[in-house]
Amino acid sequence: MKTLYIVGIGPGAVEDMTMKAFRTLECCDVIIGYTVYIELIRSCFPDKELIATPMRQEEKRCLMALEAAESGKTTAMISSGDAGVYGMAGLLYNLSAGFPKVTLRVIPGVTSALSGAALLGAPLMHDFSLISLSDLMTPWELIEKRLCACAEADFVICLYNPASKKRNDYLSRACRILLNYRSGSTVCGIVRNISREGEEKQIMTLSELEHYPADMFTTIFIGNSKTRSQNGFMVTPRGYSSEKENSMER
Repeated sequence: MKTLYIVGIGPGAVEDMTMKAFRTLECCDVIIGYTVYIELIRSCFPDKELIATPMRQEEKRCLMALEAAESGKTTAMISSGDAGVYGMAGLLYNLSAGFPKVTLRVIPGVTSALSGAALLGAPLMHDFSLISLSDLMTPWELIEKRLCACAEADFVICLYNPASKKRNDYLSRACRILLNYRSGSTVCGIVRNISREGEEKQIMTLSELEHYPADMFTTIFIGNSKTRSQNGFMVTPRGYSSEKENSMER
């Protein structure tokens, strides 16, 4: 059988790529991906055949990868973060029915919910949800329902794809929905350009977040009713007895 690896390369910096992901790419003849992601790994794999396509050519990119693997080349399709979290794994599995001789193998990576949480402290210590604000694949009405359900259930909420040039008010709209269920003083955090040039993090309230100028390289963390700001970090208690005692002391 011929193998197509679906590799999550992590948030950006090579040191944040898993060892398994790096070694898999070392063994490949061809690496295919979105232009930005190919540029992130280009210097590490100068001897590989690197193929890039721009955004919104995902299906074309997947077919190119499947065809390369079918031809006998050991091939990798790369995604930022983890390929199974808003990445290319699902589409490749859907298209692979037309390539019965190609075996798919997913190599996990570090998604931005995890790498961003590490920068902010410990915001995901209790139950949390991931929601993308992009309505390219999901109607906004359904996104609204998911925001309401997660807010009402008091999940910590991590938002992907919070804004773009065409969706510059989507984060504000999401915050207004959440403010129906959460206090304006709810602790929130943002991270931008994780492991890349211009990396930044900020802690703010939900009311302040409503006016934050996010972009597609921003990941948003919205705390639950217990999340607190502590020495510049965002912390969601899990419920250990020591946490309760410390909270009472404050």
